[in-house]
Amino acid sequence: MKATGIVRRIDDLGRVVIPKEIRRTMHIRDGDPLEIYTDREGEVIFKKYSPMGELNLFTEQICETLHKSTGKITAITDRESVVSVFGASKREILEKRISSELEELMEERQSYRRSPADKKLPFIAKTETPWVEIAVPILSQGDVLGCVVFLSSVDGDEFGELEMKLATIVSRVLAKQME
Repeated sequence: MKATGIVRRIDDLGRVVIPKEIRRTMHIRDGDPLEIYTDREGEVIFKKYSPMGELNLFTEQICETLHKSTGKITAITDRESVVSVFGASKREILEKRISSELEELMEERQSYRRSPADKKLPFIAKTETPWVEIAVPILSQGDVLGCVVFLSSVDGDEFGELEMKLATIVSRVLAKQME
């Protein structure tokens, strides 16, 4: 754990303000859920809560099934990082921060399918491969929870209507699980 040197007082309602610098650095937005941990030494730790992380085993099975059905690299993300992946090196992708381009795409709440004329959309922050071919946001009660993604790391992979429909179905199933 790293000390920030910032001290805040708790108000009479038990609230504490998380400084803007920390919120910005940790990508904490208004309305983001935080999980609270304590230990025996009296430490209180706030951690960003990922509802998609609760479905870890389920999302792993979905990614494996999608990969075996299509032969494509598949992944499921929360709003910031990769939750599950199959068909590529987990060590290089799992739990890594997603690219800001993919974050923006999710915030637009629109499905994405790369055309041959489009530039490659990076999947992982500060990394060129693999790139996003298909992305469908997971929307539950109007909130973006994550994304179902088909990836490629070689030119010439073909992604069609089948992969788009599968990603859409999986996105809806995951959204239903989160309700």
